[in-house]
Amino acid sequence: MKNTKINIDFNRLKATLEKSSSIGTIPGDGLRRLALSEEDKKMRDIFLNWMKEAGLEIRIDEFGNMFGRRAGKANLTPIMIGSHLDTQPNGGRFDGVLGVLSALEVIRTLNDQQIETNRPIEVVNFTNEEGARFEPALLGSGGATGIFSLDYVYSRTDIDGKTFDSELEHIGYKGEKQSPLSNIHAFIELHIEQGPILENEKKEIGVVQGVKGMTWMELKVTGSGGHAGPTPMNLRKDALMKVANMIVYLEEKAKQWDENLSVTIGRMHLSPGVVNCIPEEVVFSLDIRHVKDEIREQFIKETKQDLQDMCEQEQFQLSITDLWQVSTTHFHSKIIKKIKEVAEELDLSTRELYSGAGHDAKYMSDICPTGMIFLPSIGGISHVEHELSLDSDIENAANVLLHTVLKLDNEQIK
Repeated sequence: MKNTKINIDFNRLKATLEKSSSIGTIPGDGLRRLALSEEDKKMRDIFLNWMKEAGLEIRIDEFGNMFGRRAGKANLTPIMIGSHLDTQPNGGRFDGVLGVLSALEVIRTLNDQQIETNRPIEVVNFTNEEGARFEPALLGSGGATGIFSLDYVYSRTDIDGKTFDSELEHIGYKGEKQSPLSNIHAFIELHIEQGPILENEKKEIGVVQGVKGMTWMELKVTGSGGHAGPTPMNLRKDALMKVANMIVYLEEKAKQWDENLSVTIGRMHLSPGVVNCIPEEVVFSLDIRHVKDEIREQFIKETKQDLQDMCEQEQFQLSITDLWQVSTTHFHSKIIKKIKEVAEELDLSTRELYSGAGHDAKYMSDICPTGMIFLPSIGGISHVEHELSLDSDIENAANVLLHTVLKLDNEQIK
């Protein structure tokens, strides 16, 4: 990276990241910091103190989203930067976390350099981005932008039946009710790629064009139970065996349909769930994503009919529930251009790409010009304990974030 007069303090950022990595640790260098858990509270408390030390004006909204504002010279709309601090059950140290801590480091660097920006700069930690505890994902940013109602968010429950509302209050981060976010100059989210493209192509910065559309569904297949011993194989209506055939079909259909289509079965429950009983009922999730909404929607339409036909042929019952759906997001062309310009000015190689994962920037783009900065993920992996991004890539991306903020502070977006 080209040296400039203003650079983030990487040693400080790394120390901040290491502190975060000690909260909710699990074997394999991973983190388990589910939204609104005790681990999430502990990390929030630390982050809150860091924002206070940086001199930020703090507010917490009714969804538990945390904002820290650094004042600007003028009464202008703010530039907002950040991501999320919650993780998957067996998550890594970088997903989301790096975006929040890099945003904090931008503020600290501006303070070090005694740079007074024209616009206020706001750091944000959004609640329950992952959707690992309370479904669907992006509840904090969706609530703050008016996508989800307060009643809807508060009524979400975890696997133990605890509500978002009660757990938010339990950890002490149920803030004052505020109007939906608006009048924001720009939102920038730094994030690990969570895929292999940047590493495989040896590119240092991903300039994100948008976020793929995605659909979550839940399918329930019902057959007939029975004893595992006396019932002949040719007389069984084993729900799990039928689901196994359906999964093979889904994988083959997705591969033939479009190379950019992804299909994932991430969760499954079977009953009665006993070693010597034939499974009578299986419930499983289905996640389908593609950058073109029409391709995803046509795939879903045909797939639903095909799976229904497969079940009816052998007298299985199939019910399909749509859980969540979002269309493809295309980020603001001016923001994309600025991020690319900054990276090139810092002598960093770039690659334009779409994100296959959902991000808070998805909903922020509905209310303001939005963009994302990606850095490489080693092996293209995330949502696992051994998720990794290199120090050099972290430093590069944080500096791109810093200089993009400075550039946007002095320029209008139309």
